Amino acid sequence: MQTVTTINELRQYLLPHRQAQQKIGLVPTMGNLHQGHLNLVSAALDHSDIVVTSIFVNPLQFGPNEDLASYPRTLDRDTEQLTKLGCHYLFAPGETELYGTNSSTQTLVQVPELSRLYCGVSRPGHFDGVTTVVSKLFNIVQPDIACFGLKDYQQFIIIESMVNDLAFPIELIGVEIAREESGLAMSSRNNYLSPQETEIAANLNRVLESIAAQIQQGARQFGPLQNQAIAELDSPGMQPDYFVICDAHSLLPAVDCTTHFAILAAATVGSTRLIDNVRFQLDSQ
Repeated sequence: MQTVTTINELRQYLLPHRQAQQKIGLVPTMGNLHQGHLNLVSAALDHSDIVVTSIFVNPLQFGPNEDLASYPRTLDRDTEQLTKLGCHYLFAPGETELYGTNSSTQTLVQVPELSRLYCGVSRPGHFDGVTTVVSKLFNIVQPDIACFGLKDYQQFIIIESMVNDLAFPIELIGVEIAREESGLAMSSRNNYLSPQETEIAANLNRVLESIAAQIQQGARQFGPLQNQAIAELDSPGMQPDYFVICDAHSLLPAVDCTTHFAILAAATVGSTRLIDNVRFQLDSQ
């Protein structure tokens, strides 16, 4: 695997592959790779000839009181894992390489409406940072496919909307959530959790699955179901942020005729903010 730190160098490496009409895949990450990230790389290897994994802790998607400074950076271990998996290129630029000397003057790419829902309420500007860096990576790499995890389902729908609106000639591939045995969704931020907090955090998925089962059994009182979930999550050690039952395509609140569901949840365990979701389809009757 070749590690590249500059845009020009990466373009030079990719040009012969593009001229040979090889299919290029991109996996954008912030590093500290876990099995979920590795599943993305494996999916990209399955769907393309050449895979570029990017590692960049993107300052634009962190709020002023969030964990940018302490976010785990494990480049050596990440490089070893990607090499073993068969990734072809690691793109690991510095902040100046992507944003110049002043990221505060960076042009922003924004997906309105969707970016202001749910996580966008708690983390204003977060998704603007995501769509800006992803669009920049798309322009740098010019991939044929790009793989994203479905743990942040709102992010996936936002990027899908951006790709459609800006006519990026890229196929998005959503990769299912990798979970611990307890059901806890794998996340780089799980490293912050103590053993006791890790046990508490697993309740997020249990409540999601419970509410999904009730809907699949015919429940349609979505407001009370959301309130029930919030009450179950509100416990010592866990502070729920939101729990919403949505249409899986629009992310708008589900209604009686909804058949494709996404249930999205976020909660803070100790000082660590976690997100999770479940998605399912009902037969239209």
